[in-house]
Amino acid sequence: MIGQAADMPSAGELFFILHIMVQIAVVMRVLEHPRRQPTSRIAWLVVVLALPLVGIIAYLMLGETNIGRRNREAMLALEDVRKNFSAGQEYSADNPDFVPSEYAHLFSVGYSISGFPAVAGNQAELMADSLVAIERIVSDIDAARSSVDVLFYIWLTDGSGVKVVEALTRAAMRGVACRAMVDGLGSRKLLRSKIWKKMSKAGVSAAVALPLGNPILSPLQGRMDLRNHRKIVVVDGAITYCGSQNCADDAFRIKAKFAPWVDLMVRFTGPVAQQNQALFDMDWAVYAGEEVEVQLPAQQPVCGDIVAQVVASGPILRYSAMPELFLSLIYRSRRELVISTPYYVPTQAMQEALCASAYRGVQTTLILPARNDSREVAAASRSYYAQLLEAGVHIHEYQGGLLHSKSLTLDGDITLVGSANMDQRSFDLNFENNILIYSPSVTASVRERQQAYLESARVVTLEEVANWSLGRRLWNNAVAMLGPIL
Repeated sequence: MIGQAADMPSAGELFFILHIMVQIAVVMRVLEHPRRQPTSRIAWLVVVLALPLVGIIAYLMLGETNIGRRNREAMLALEDVRKNFSAGQEYSADNPDFVPSEYAHLFSVGYSISGFPAVAGNQAELMADSLVAIERIVSDIDAARSSVDVLFYIWLTDGSGVKVVEALTRAAMRGVACRAMVDGLGSRKLLRSKIWKKMSKAGVSAAVALPLGNPILSPLQGRMDLRNHRKIVVVDGAITYCGSQNCADDAFRIKAKFAPWVDLMVRFTGPVAQQNQALFDMDWAVYAGEEVEVQLPAQQPVCGDIVAQVVASGPILRYSAMPELFLSLIYRSRRELVISTPYYVPTQAMQEALCASAYRGVQTTLILPARNDSREVAAASRSYYAQLLEAGVHIHEYQGGLLHSKSLTLDGDITLVGSANMDQRSFDLNFENNILIYSPSVTASVRERQQAYLESARVVTLEEVANWSLGRRLWNNAVAMLGPIL
């Protein structure tokens, strides 16, 4: 008996064997999981093998895009709706007659992602700044006759946030159907506030996208860092806003040391508003648990000459959707390509596309913030500078605050605005909404705004990057290596 007891493995040995078995199972899951880029597999293998226990826990919590069974089933149930938006409409995704043939394929990419057709007959106005954007939103809500729908990733209880809450409350009290939705993480302070409860009591229907649950049980119900990053305002189904701005002052109280936050917001009127309405309705159906009839009207109001298209993406919807749109736009550039984004952690294909753009003679400009609210993302971004600069891409770092604007202008004709950044989080983990625009006039307005960014930015040179210290280069590259899992 004593000899047999001596042969029994100790508790420590049993734990070690169990750990190795779990580690092997996780490694196999990393290798066989579908829809994963090779760089992401390598990054996760490094984490799981180099940090055994921590790496296993990190992968189980953050390694896969599990949004929870109920949310997933609700979203998949809406896929047929999404695919049939254009039913009964005379529209060719390959060659809409109101878009020049050289740009038609760009809208075909957008159509393949979300099912929204490119629609003509819109007007668009670029808001002067964040304060003006909030004032116009409040004014439109105050003038609403039938409905107001609002969705923000971050909604603060500051001056701007309170103004919008009060406008919704006034609208609901006069009989307008008002719905407000926020992300459970980004707007957690608002959700705990008195004004959110007061707004609901006044008759505003409220919902939380991806609510934060029990921190212990939440990982079992879905990945915690999947977020609804969209910014949508729709008034009377005829007016909509799209851009980078959250419902907050530019002082951005929760990260004030990076202020002012510089955003870009566009106000649209016309049929594209119905597309944002349909997108909001789908989110509402999922997160509020209410059945909503999601459809585009057969006859849509025409009020201008701008062509626009909503392009929405999400982690369980079209895989690599937003990268495909960015790549299509970059490769279409012939004369000038200007991009502003706060977070640049590209896919390899996107990095190579920007380099190829510069190599073929396109004036290619990338505008990034000099001070980023994410130290890790800033480091990863800068790891790509040398290759971009060697190819001839012009890099400018904005000095006047945190440049949060997400904009792309192409050859004086095409503009992309919205919520999506050029990083792995926007590509793989966030629900995003952008609007693709064909309009020389709108593109000129956005390009003028980009020029204002450039005038408040400093030029980054290849010589400067070459003179960075060894420690800085090692840090940047090490963080970038983990970019696919940031």
